[in-house]
Amino acid sequence: MTYVPAHGSAAGRTTRGPRLVELDVLRFIAAFAVMSFHFMAASKSLWDDYPTALFSSVNRVTTLGILGVELFFLISGFVILMSAWGHSLGDFVVSRVSRLYPAYWFVVIALFVMYTFVGVKGFDPKLSLRDYLVNMTMLQGGTGIGHAGAVFWSLWVELRFYILVGLFTLVGITLRRCLGFMAAWLILVVLAEGTHNDVLTFLFMPRQAPYFIAGMAFYLIYRFGSTLVLWTFVGVSYGLCLLAATERIKGRVDMIGFAHYPAPPEGAIIAITLIFLLIAAVALGWLRWLRWRALTTLGALTYPLYLIHQNVSAVLIPGLKDSIGRWPLVGLTMATSIAVAYLIYRLVDRPGQRWLRAALGASLDRIRLRDGVSATPPPAPVAGAATQTKEASVP
Repeated sequence: MTYVPAHGSAAGRTTRGPRLVELDVLRFIAAFAVMSFHFMAASKSLWDDYPTALFSSVNRVTTLGILGVELFFLISGFVILMSAWGHSLGDFVVSRVSRLYPAYWFVVIALFVMYTFVGVKGFDPKLSLRDYLVNMTMLQGGTGIGHAGAVFWSLWVELRFYILVGLFTLVGITLRRCLGFMAAWLILVVLAEGTHNDVLTFLFMPRQAPYFIAGMAFYLIYRFGSTLVLWTFVGVSYGLCLLAATERIKGRVDMIGFAHYPAPPEGAIIAITLIFLLIAAVALGWLRWLRWRALTTLGALTYPLYLIHQNVSAVLIPGLKDSIGRWPLVGLTMATSIAVAYLIYRLVDRPGQRWLRAALGASLDRIRLRDGVSATPPPAPVAGAATQTKEASVP
């Protein structure tokens, strides 16, 4: 792989390179952190006791697992910009829809069956059939209807980010335009925070946007090399992320008390700093040695694992907590969650993505031909994007 000069041309890297396996590893780390948080820090209703008391030896770490979602957002900023670069809006939409929906549809249907016919109680969203049907669109966050899965809130955040990037593709993505896009978004983030305006907050997501912006800046560093301007974007975003993360953790502590949620502010600062350092290591190429093929599968099953793990715990923990020890039960629940996620990936997600991508791609080509636009494939993606875009980072 070659870099253009730091002030480089719009072409940036043009040679095809290996898949960014390091991002697969970080995706799984993020999912494992969230899973640890849910199983050992946040599911009092399943354990009939505070999990932080049951797992007191690790509670200073598991309470911070909530920030695994923030790592997902950072990875998304990096990968979604990479996915969109050099592609039309239609190609970007086909890529995102085919990536997001097959596993998601399956999980929504599975949750409907679990809570309607099986009688599982833990995390029951108490939704009607109509509500589940709305959930199938992934747009329930904008309608006031509850999420079928508690973790689905982050997908609504991701979806709004994808819409912003999709609109960005309409003008054509270049380095200069990226800098303007990120600068404008940061200004709107600060404005939304300062005014507490509901419309600005909804559109520009001030508590999540700095992670996406930082991820985009890291991708530009990966593609074009380090510049003071790009690291300034990283630094400003890092400061805003520290503010958002410490306030998020503080909200948890205030809600149930430090004794039951022992997460000091400095813990959040350390966690966010570590997250930024990991993505910086990817951008600078320091993790290229991670090339074990099995890691790509680990990254691929992360999305179904994120979607389903909390509901797996709702089945296993209440039924087994009185018959086996808490540590073996957590291990069993994690192993089962990973196994179920793998099955969803192999039997639903992977074939579903292929079918949906082919179907949507064919429809897009027909529209282009009808409008007199060439249906030839888009230009070859930049280094690492060829396979990365197929399994881009969503939680």
